[in-house]
Amino acid sequence: MNINILAAGLKKDEIRFASEFGEGRGIWCGASGAAGETCAVEFELPPLFMRWVDIIPAGSSTFKIRMDGEAVILTGILENIEEDGTGYLRLGGDLIMFECLGEPMALGGFVEIRTRELRLYPVNF
Repeated sequence: MNINILAAGLKKDEIRFASEFGEGRGIWCGASGAAGETCAVEFELPPLFMRWVDIIPAGSSTFKIRMDGEAVILTGILENIEEDGTGYLRLGGDLIMFECLGEPMALGGFVEIRTRELRLYPVNF
């Protein structure tokens, strides 16, 4: 996913960023990124999520990234959840992998994932 770095955040290595889907913040895991820089990144969601608590059906069917207090909310299509709990969220043309537990959810619909931990890794082509 392509992002534009807006500014440094309050925490160590935290940045605020904008993408075609909205604005968020996360921990930058690479060489220092400067405000105004545009780069391709991969998202990592390190926490273990609970279905129907951290992952809920979305009220809209639009890809989004937004902030709500300390949380970043990613809205996308729930592509798959494997038997071991590995899940895949489609955000535009990108798939974001995460780990989850809980009751089954319908695949193919829009969901929101709420997280306080988002890591961004620059991708070199």
